[in-house]
Amino acid sequence: MRAMVLEKPGTPLKRVTLAIPEPTSTQILVQVEACGVCRTDLHIRDGELTQPHLPLILGHQIVGIVTKVGSEVKNFKAGDRIGVPWVGGCCNACEYCLSGRENLCDHGSFTGYQLQGGFAEYAVANESFCFSIPVEFSSLQAAPLLCGGLIGYRALRMSGEAKKLGFYGFGSSAHLMTQLAVYQGKSVYVFTRSGDEKTQAFAKQLGAIWAGSSDELPPVQLDAAIIFAPVGSLALAALKAVAKGGRVVCAGIHMSDIPSFPYSLLYGERMICSVTNLTRQDGKEFLELAPKVPIHSQINVYPLEKANQALDDLKQGKVNGSVVLRIKE
Repeated sequence: MRAMVLEKPGTPLKRVTLAIPEPTSTQILVQVEACGVCRTDLHIRDGELTQPHLPLILGHQIVGIVTKVGSEVKNFKAGDRIGVPWVGGCCNACEYCLSGRENLCDHGSFTGYQLQGGFAEYAVANESFCFSIPVEFSSLQAAPLLCGGLIGYRALRMSGEAKKLGFYGFGSSAHLMTQLAVYQGKSVYVFTRSGDEKTQAFAKQLGAIWAGSSDELPPVQLDAAIIFAPVGSLALAALKAVAKGGRVVCAGIHMSDIPSFPYSLLYGERMICSVTNLTRQDGKEFLELAPKVPIHSQINVYPLEKANQALDDLKQGKVNGSVVLRIKE
């Protein structure tokens, strides 16, 4: 099979030919049709996430067709179309796993990080961490739902009952969650890089009430804000924008340091919290909800061999919406 492999952090992915993997008794072999490209892939490639299993096939937003199943697999069969997300395994024995919080398991394993991912023609995945893909979505459209959608959904849930929401950064997650938040009757205020009028216009097209620069205050005080960009200083901007009792949710797996700030910014029962990965319940709920909205992924499609360009374009902010590799030719 063709695959794009990271051999050393900080270097481009290398195209190689590998043997098609064999599933274990609890795994599924998937012929990959599409795989989303995420900022987490960038953090791994650039060495900001420091525990990759090298050499590594990146990619944790996998959509494809089941071609073989292990002897103990019960819920999927050959021919099914499934999705494989970031969380790929857990211990199933700790207090977190036993209480439905497997996203917090200390022994978790992650697709495209410790487990081989989807920047390849085939991938294997643990049956219990795979999802059926709704028929309403093409494989290319479905791929961003598996991280931008799922992590975004968990972040949106953690904003509580907020009606006036701020989104800092407007990439894959934010453009999907704007659609869901509007569907839920919430008002969305979007913050982007200074002068990024194209992205601000895109946000308004999707239903945002207001869009401006991240160094501006919105026209109203917010009930909550979600930080999608990996920039720690945005936590301070968000604290200034939320009302008393407001919550700031940090949605990324990696973020630059949050600068020190005066206690007065936090005072008034404001809160800062983080989102850690996703649970299988998040996946079930979101993939049932997405067709009802319906959520539409604005996708920028690249062939597998252009994975390095896709990563660079994402890093440089050259694309709006989501980036997806088309794997199956």
